[in-house]
Amino acid sequence: MQTAPRHFLSTLDWSRAEIESVLADAKQMKATRKSAQASERFGAGALAGKSVALVFFNPSLRTRSSFEIGIFEMGGHAVVLEPGKGAWPIEYRDGMVMDGEAEEHVEEVARVLSRYCDLIAVRAFPKFQRWEDDREDLVIKGFAKYATVPVVNMETITHPCQELALALTLKERLGTTDGKKFLLTWTYHPKPLNTAVANSGLIIAAKLGFDVTLLCPTPEYVLDSRYMDAARASVAENGRTLTVSHDPASAYAGAHMVYAKSWGALPYFGRWEDEKPIREKHKHFMVDEQKMALTVDGGKGLFSHCLPLRRNVKATDAVVSSPSSLVIDEAENRLHVQKALLRRLLSGHAK
Repeated sequence: MQTAPRHFLSTLDWSRAEIESVLADAKQMKATRKSAQASERFGAGALAGKSVALVFFNPSLRTRSSFEIGIFEMGGHAVVLEPGKGAWPIEYRDGMVMDGEAEEHVEEVARVLSRYCDLIAVRAFPKFQRWEDDREDLVIKGFAKYATVPVVNMETITHPCQELALALTLKERLGTTDGKKFLLTWTYHPKPLNTAVANSGLIIAAKLGFDVTLLCPTPEYVLDSRYMDAARASVAENGRTLTVSHDPASAYAGAHMVYAKSWGALPYFGRWEDEKPIREKHKHFMVDEQKMALTVDGGKGLFSHCLPLRRNVKATDAVVSSPSSLVIDEAENRLHVQKALLRRLLSGHAK
């Protein structure tokens, strides 16, 4: 009897020890990637003879390139599918009368791809109409429900692969993360954005033993209770704290890490014109040199962002291009952590 596959939908489903183990593998893969002989590279050939379906409902630069290259470097083959473009539109709700745009149901898609491929990875952003619907994360859950191979979340309402990249980057620069101060700060953007990276930044910082501060303009920008509660549970387990602040000066004070992200206020989800005046009043939340000067040891705090980043809107040129900026390191580490993750999920797995 075939056992149920292990999925990677959220780091909430993975223990800190499991995450630390993946990060250790990623570190070794990174160190040996440029080895002269491929046979000496840790993980080389781990996907030999295996295929991975990369299903993109939304555009991508880093996610697509890092997954495709990582699969290639481990000897596997990636098949990129874009439902509604090069692939049929998909219905992911059960019990629907499919008389609209969708040509096939996720049940058939997931089951067929499971016969072809050894793993399925999915990227599907919220529709930004009703948070009550989007928070159910039905697309990725539909694939996980019907697939008989592992399913990986390439970003939906969380971005767990970005979490792993951030975690590896922080360990490289800080060493131990326990007891350090992690600031997750909202920043202005002319458009309301997904909360996925903010949710994930909060989760991974809490799980890795940071004292976490969430800085946002008003209480409306506090993240979904599911992730706030999970973060509170993690900091409590690690003997740390979670603080919500609306004051930049106190939030930046003593921070070892400043992680910037824009996101929309959930009470205004789908009513972005109503939310816009609040957003417009808080352009000063941009990460700048003056704020970074408040960080640990007289301004030696680190800065990062998941990318893409609007310079001089989210953060100034001086911050983004400074020696303390980790944006490029974090982006590179997407490749290494995803290789380690795929190796872990596909170890011993066969269709």
